[in-house]
Amino acid sequence: HDLIYVMKIVHWDAFVAYPNDRVINNPSFFVFSFPGPQSTVLMTFASTLTVPSNVSSFAATFASSRVTRRSISDGKRTFISKAVANAAESKTKEDTARPVYPFSAIIGQEEMKFAAIMNIIDPNIGGIMVMGDRGTGKSTTVRSLVDLLPLIDVVKDDPFMSSPTDPNLMSPDVLAAFRAGENFETVNIPINMVDLPLGATEDRVCGTIDIEKALTEGTKAFEPGLLAKANRGILYVDEVNLLDDHLVDVLLDSAASGWNTVEREGISICHPARFILIGSGNPEEGELRPQLLDRFGMHAQIKTVKLPEERVRVVEERTAFDTSPKEFRDKYKEEQDQVIGKLSAARTLLPSVEVPMDIRLKISQVCAELDVDGLRGDLVTTRAARAAAAYRESTEVTDEDVYSIITLCLRHRLRKDPMATIDEGTKVLEVFSSVFGYDSEE
Repeated sequence: HDLIYVMKIVHWDAFVAYPNDRVINNPSFFVFSFPGPQSTVLMTFASTLTVPSNVSSFAATFASSRVTRRSISDGKRTFISKAVANAAESKTKEDTARPVYPFSAIIGQEEMKFAAIMNIIDPNIGGIMVMGDRGTGKSTTVRSLVDLLPLIDVVKDDPFMSSPTDPNLMSPDVLAAFRAGENFETVNIPINMVDLPLGATEDRVCGTIDIEKALTEGTKAFEPGLLAKANRGILYVDEVNLLDDHLVDVLLDSAASGWNTVEREGISICHPARFILIGSGNPEEGELRPQLLDRFGMHAQIKTVKLPEERVRVVEERTAFDTSPKEFRDKYKEEQDQVIGKLSAARTLLPSVEVPMDIRLKISQVCAELDVDGLRGDLVTTRAARAAAAYRESTEVTDEDVYSIITLCLRHRLRKDPMATIDEGTKVLEVFSSVFGYDSEE
């Protein structure tokens, strides 16, 4: 008798292995092929099983086999290959996914990376606007955030990425089922990052009528768009300053309310669309509308690397990644894990971070002296300061935390002055130093 590990079974049911089963390309599991046209062998599975001596051969693997579980009482069969098929599909997706440049391998761009980290710790900061020269790696840095994003619970097979517990983040159908007391099957997945291409149509962004259902079933149904997919995730717009005005209006409406309302072709639907908006662009190609610029929580500026040593290093690292992405990612795996661990700890600590009243008053005084319109600047600066404190593993915000983020939060909220001799970031730091009692040279 040979002992072979097959699987751990939680039910003590009888199993039947059917003859001449064959499986494809998965040597991790084994099923049996028995001689004879109708021969079957009843076996009770535990952690291991005993194979009769007259078994002649073993079939390849478990994924597409017809091994079935049969209840001794009623002979009911239940196929058990679905879980393995799903696992194989997940493995295939992982192996064939487009490789992403590791966040920890990015050289320079500290301002942009810090802004991204703050938004991952606290998504309520409101996203990032990244402006810089061509070819400085803005898109590469943004897409590298995929590896750092936390997991969230969503209702399975729901195109709106609905939360199973928060009614404010549920689609209409899920909300109706939630109010009726129904239970949901949930899955734990990483936060979505959705790309909004410049050539996208308004129907594709907002959603429209489902033509297939209209033609085949004669019913009106809604086909969700990119805003539904981006709910509870990140919406990334490359070259956002070149985006068509009608799409800018759509983004402004959704970013302001957190909901996407669609009224067209006899369909009326309103679904949550709460996302972190990240945009990138080159200031030489045009300015961004002030209404949209104000929706970004932070504004990072990227400059071209000037030191020859750093430029050579960037070229070498990028060449190594393009040559062998998997090996390059493995090289930085330990550093990536450290960053992910620190971010996870900061998100856990964030709810307990306090902002002293004197710092709150000074933040508002800075915003008032800079003549910032509205109160969004005060809110974003306070939230970002809490995230900065959590990132350095502290439960109380200090002046240094405010200093590290205030330029990112306020520079794009200042009124444009064509006669100004200094840029907005320098002006913010000067007012900060005055209000917080620091020498401007420090």
